[in-house]
Amino acid sequence: MGRIIVEIMPKPEILDPQGKAIAAALDRMGFAGFSGARQGKRFQLDVEGEVTEAHLEAARKAADELLSNPIIEDVVSVHADEEA
Repeated sequence: MGRIIVEIMPKPEILDPQGKAIAAALDRMGFAGFSGARQGKRFQLDVEGEVTEAHLEAARKAADELLSNPIIEDVVSVHADEEA
């Protein structure tokens, strides 16, 4: 069985209150060295057999039309999970 990973992040100009809360918590809990954080979404799409270019193209289309909100989010990665 193959697996495709789709990663989606808020557009840079969009406020990310969850990311701000995470960044503040990192600092409070002693995890130094981080200047910020943003929270996104990750989807795993399983396919029968090996991941093909047709599967990846269908996943890209689903990411653009269903999994993301193109007004406030960018699809940053659609790739086969080599570890699956």
